[in-house]
Amino acid sequence: MTRPVTIVTGGSRGIGAATCVRLAADGHDVVVGYVSDADAAERTASAVRETGARCVTVRVDTSDETDVERLFATAEELLGPVTGLVNNAGVTGPLGRLADADPADLRRVLEVNVLGTLLCSRRAARSMAALGGGVIVNVSSAAATLGSPGEFVHYAASKAAVDALTTGLAKELGADGIRVNAVAPGMIDTEMHAAMGAPDRAERAAPSVPLGRVGRAEEIAAAIAWLMSDDASYATGAVLRVSGGR
Repeated sequence: MTRPVTIVTGGSRGIGAATCVRLAADGHDVVVGYVSDADAAERTASAVRETGARCVTVRVDTSDETDVERLFATAEELLGPVTGLVNNAGVTGPLGRLADADPADLRRVLEVNVLGTLLCSRRAARSMAALGGGVIVNVSSAAATLGSPGEFVHYAASKAAVDALTTGLAKELGADGIRVNAVAPGMIDTEMHAAMGAPDRAERAAPSVPLGRVGRAEEIAAAIAWLMSDDASYATGAVLRVSGGR
């Protein structure tokens, strides 16, 4: 049987990297999309190849339509028809109140988290409809319903948009045999916290999580892998919360 070919945006680190490796172990050939850190992307690719899967890395700004087209064209040329997409690329901007936010940071969050997800989903929908099916999994956030006051309400708003996209696109593409779902992680121990200027944020948040700890990237990857699998063949339009109870 032909192996599925899955694109993972933001695949060089954190949840994206863990997802690439998990999907490879589950039998996928993987395209690692990354925006700047080529070394990290290649480390992820090496881990994917160790499972026996094929893998390519593609530098891509998902908010740029030309880049998105090149991402899919490269995947199709080197690995074959794209059957899966994980929209994981996302940014938060610095922590802080909305009143103090830089408009440039607000714009970038919306460009990557919303426009980037839309552009990649649009391109995937076109390819997968021609194939007669496929799977899209969006990486949302528990912030979409918590609101994240005092930290990044703009990021929370962008992820609420991802949830709405998931619901609507699942209904739109169901007749094409394309399933669309989302995973909404809670507080996960990744490098994202340091990038937003609060490296100890996850550790500080642990006492507020009902399960008493923050999550691991591999736990989110497992949820994504299930939604990508045939075991989830009747799941579409779902937002699966993986947040330790928050």
